[in-house]
Amino acid sequence: MSSFLGTLFRVATWGESHGPGVGAVVDGCPPGLELDASEIQRELDRRRPGQSALVSPRREADRVEILSGVFEGRTTGAPIALWTRNADARPEAYAEMADKFRPSHADYTYYAKYGIRDWRGGGRSSARETIGRVAAGAVAKKLLRARWGVEILAYVLRVKEVEARVDPEAVSLSQVESNPVRCPDAEAAEAMRRTIEEARKAGDTVGGAIECAARGAPPGWGEPAFDRLEADLAKATLSIPASKGFEIGSGFAGTRMSGSEHNDLFYAEKGRVRTRTNRSGGVQGGVSNGELILFRVAFKPVATIMRPQETVDIHLQPAVLQGRGRHDPCVLPRAVPIVEAMAALTLADHALRQEALRAGAFPDRAGGV
Repeated sequence: MSSFLGTLFRVATWGESHGPGVGAVVDGCPPGLELDASEIQRELDRRRPGQSALVSPRREADRVEILSGVFEGRTTGAPIALWTRNADARPEAYAEMADKFRPSHADYTYYAKYGIRDWRGGGRSSARETIGRVAAGAVAKKLLRARWGVEILAYVLRVKEVEARVDPEAVSLSQVESNPVRCPDAEAAEAMRRTIEEARKAGDTVGGAIECAARGAPPGWGEPAFDRLEADLAKATLSIPASKGFEIGSGFAGTRMSGSEHNDLFYAEKGRVRTRTNRSGGVQGGVSNGELILFRVAFKPVATIMRPQETVDIHLQPAVLQGRGRHDPCVLPRAVPIVEAMAALTLADHALRQEALRAGAFPDRAGGV
């Protein structure tokens, strides 16, 4: 089972939804970065359940522990091990799922692949695995901010048919965090809240889209061909549970335009190359061009609904499954910090790869690197 991401800034996550705990190991973080558990905790608090009536009521503090790689408040260059303990696990709520496959979940596909599965909340396929991603992402966000001045901010752009109006160049964290939906458009956020609440009361769920902006990334991050920056961002974000689509810049809307309409024209400003528009989303030819990196991730409605559904059991017999347990009626509010984390992990990796490339390509006069 693949649980690793990255080339130089490498991350492995581990743990199951109803096991002892979940966490991550970050390998490749440079030494000397100031890092405190409180910085990681702030990000985990944005992801944790029970923070509003719009999300799962599971009661978890998700308190992070740094087990290695940090000494006297600074990273040492050694692997950084992070973990949180599971406190409110209730595997008995999933007993019916031991023999029945939940529609649109990973139950059947994991069983088909491995011949065994952890049915307690989905085990490894549960979104609780993303605690490790967010914890590791907090380290990456700190590195990006401290070393390159890069800031990453995501927000809910759409819930079902309700879409926000947002200026990605100007939106602030305080605007995003001003409401439980995490949408910076107050009017749209209230309509989204009502949509989610109506679905919850009906025992149903809804999906939508998250937009993410990375500000301050310099030109040159990314690789041609297979490790294109947008390809790695897509891989990272599409690995998030319930994600179903990715687009960058103009995305699919760009297919309705002609080349003369879509091209981002260059001009020079204060000693740097700029583009007059940003339909490329800050990436051209797989490499960042110095403009705002802007992409969107689509999330499906949560698969667990509180209604009876037709399915089959492990003996291939017809069955009816009644949804139980504690689940989000919409993943988007809690997925915002997860999208930010995956973007940060990808960008931190490519930033270090670019540093390594430039160091090798431009050795000092003594012939060293």
